[in-house]
Amino acid sequence: MSLINVLTAEAGQTPAGGGLLVILIYVVIFGLMIYFMAVKPQKKQQAKHQEMMTNLKPGCSIMTTSGFFGTVIDIPDDETVIVEFGNNKNCRIPMHKKAIAEIEDPDSVTE
Repeated sequence: MSLINVLTAEAGQTPAGGGLLVILIYVVIFGLMIYFMAVKPQKKQQAKHQEMMTNLKPGCSIMTTSGFFGTVIDIPDDETVIVEFGNNKNCRIPMHKKAIAEIEDPDSVTE
């Protein structure tokens, strides 16, 4: 019997679950790629934003998500801040904390 006949005979006896194992490996690899490319960076960004919100205090200069610059006047509860926009003291607006994009602490400004 030749070597080719032996190899083809053994190849015909492979279990049918071999293809299922390959598909399972591909699914696991694809799932890991999705996790490391989408989920993990989003969680990192959320943690950074949460840390920024814990450091928020009255007197901080902020920029909103719409691009307005203002100063935090008061923090009445966990979700709301009162922000003063412009130089006149008449423009004080309550807004949601999630609308704050950046915080610049006046103590950390170096001149």
